[in-house]
Amino acid sequence: MFRKILIANRGEIAVRVMRTARRMGIATVAVYCDADQDALHVELADEAINIGPPPASASYLVIERIVEACRTSGADAVHPGYGFLSERAAFPDALESAGIAFIGPNAKAIAAMGDKIESKKLAAAAGVYIVPGYLGTIEDEAEAFAVAREIGLPVMIKASAGGGGKGMRIARIFDAVSESWRLARSEAQSSFGDNRVLIEKFIENPRHIEVQVLGDKHGHVIYLGERECSIQRRNQKVVEEAPSSAVNEQLRAEMGGQAVALAKAVGYDSAGTIEFAFSPDGRFYFLEMNTRLQVEHPVTELVTGIDLVEQMICVAAGEPLAIRQADVRMDGWAIESRICAEDPRRDFLPSIGRLDRYRPPAEGRYGAATVRIDSGVVEGSEVSIYFDSLISKLVTHAPDRAAATAAMAAALDRFVIDGIAHNQPFLSALMDHPRWAEGRLSTAFIPDEFPDGFGAIKPTGEVVIQLAMVALAIELRRREGLRSLSGYARAKFPETSAEWVVRIADERIVLHAAGNLGAGSWLVRPPNVPEPVAVTSTWRPGDPLWVGMIGGTSLTVQVRPVTGGVQLSWRGVEVIARAMRPHVAALESLMPEKRARDSLKTFRVPMPGLVIAVYAEASQKVRAGQPLAVVEAMKMENVLRAERDATVARVAVKPGDVLAVDAVIMEFE
Repeated sequence: MFRKILIANRGEIAVRVMRTARRMGIATVAVYCDADQDALHVELADEAINIGPPPASASYLVIERIVEACRTSGADAVHPGYGFLSERAAFPDALESAGIAFIGPNAKAIAAMGDKIESKKLAAAAGVYIVPGYLGTIEDEAEAFAVAREIGLPVMIKASAGGGGKGMRIARIFDAVSESWRLARSEAQSSFGDNRVLIEKFIENPRHIEVQVLGDKHGHVIYLGERECSIQRRNQKVVEEAPSSAVNEQLRAEMGGQAVALAKAVGYDSAGTIEFAFSPDGRFYFLEMNTRLQVEHPVTELVTGIDLVEQMICVAAGEPLAIRQADVRMDGWAIESRICAEDPRRDFLPSIGRLDRYRPPAEGRYGAATVRIDSGVVEGSEVSIYFDSLISKLVTHAPDRAAATAAMAAALDRFVIDGIAHNQPFLSALMDHPRWAEGRLSTAFIPDEFPDGFGAIKPTGEVVIQLAMVALAIELRRREGLRSLSGYARAKFPETSAEWVVRIADERIVLHAAGNLGAGSWLVRPPNVPEPVAVTSTWRPGDPLWVGMIGGTSLTVQVRPVTGGVQLSWRGVEVIARAMRPHVAALESLMPEKRARDSLKTFRVPMPGLVIAVYAEASQKVRAGQPLAVVEAMKMENVLRAERDATVARVAVKPGDVLAVDAVIMEFE
């Protein structure tokens, strides 16, 4: 067994590998770029070595620097994590030349499967069902257009190398083929150092289902069930689960059998994943093989009880698999939510900054459910423009899908993040979505259900009343604390047995505080209810979570102070609530509302990023929908288009500029 492992990665996956290595008694070495010198994975490792400046192309993607770090530290093996060098065949070759073991598949398997064009040819030869398409590299825009016309729209244009949704574009009209080809090619070059792209038929409304395989160096290969990864935005996964509600035992065996056949055909000898598109008519087609550990591997670990990182380490050390196919059991249901630094209210565009507050729920057992956190950050960590937007992975496991969903919803309620935009509100809303509960999933779920983007959900019915009662309980607790301070006249703070008005969203809720029960509990009578109910919580001013009971209902609400009230967040609902005495409410209703500024004359960047290209100049007339600039953020290139016809008055940026969110790109006349 290895004595010391270097993890050639960063963030949560580096921390994840360290967790297993430490349990196995293996020392760990972290590598980091200048931007990551204070990162969590650096702190947790036994040793840490600087490998250069950001971006990744100058540090994490430089093979020579990783090999030198191994020599410096004396590491006898390297785990690549995912992304970066994990699927670069030259990396294990370089390690082997230096006498260092690679904790991953052999270089030939990586080369065969890491190239999507060659992998499709091999899959077809192994009897695996493949997506119709052109099995060759597209060299220029003219060829892309010709192949798209031959295959028929819609088509998927994607990078031949790499994965993770990078370098993938869908063209639904022929006018979009050229731009999609250029963007896919550019993203492929910047993410993987390989600009080759292929074109294949895009299957409408498929599920994305993948099979986990595990092989050793002695010819044994098994599959560990499937994962459903259909909830995606911009071809990147958001929520994953295991097993899939669309797969029965017979289909699982058929998909698993094809996955194993392909893995054996290339001599696969580590953990890997075969991805399939599962069409509405029940057919499945091979998409690609990821020759590495997947981001979503925890859901497989929780339903099978198998530590995939441990298996990878043991296999790399030459041990045969101790698990046979007959030993694999799927126990219960697991769901993973990716907590990302992105703004769902701005079409999931990236966000950067400092995590002023980062309070995940505690790991462990909650009744029959288990909560797991895989994270690479702590409170105070910086989210950088240079790397992927993933902050943390929240995973729940329970006896069935409904229980795992309920556990996920409850855990998301307790996940508090401040300082950056993030997708926790969207994930919370998703867990309450009827279509999610029914398991009617496809990769078009997000555009289908949120065609105009995601906005804070407007509370209705019982939710409004419950949040109003929370706001009142918070105000009563605040006043109770003020009454205890010396120097405050008791008359300033009337007894809690009184009528109150809570302004919440566009409504005014009249509540009656009927008495103080002590220890943070009050009797409150809601509108049109004859008897008051107990509102109980241990919340104190400054706490980010209000955890309590309203009658017999348990509730966990996130609380943030705002001028004159509180911001309450729960299951995708986000409202400002103000609890007032009636005379104050009457005066407050007369206050004018502040209007948003007119932004028609400025064109601003919706996310922080690097300017790649600017397509307009002063005095130029532009039309609605016309591309004006390309901005790269967290390894994704985003085309920014004019929202209306206009004439450019001034261009404020140039290629190479790094912009903060809402920075002005150009002004219009």
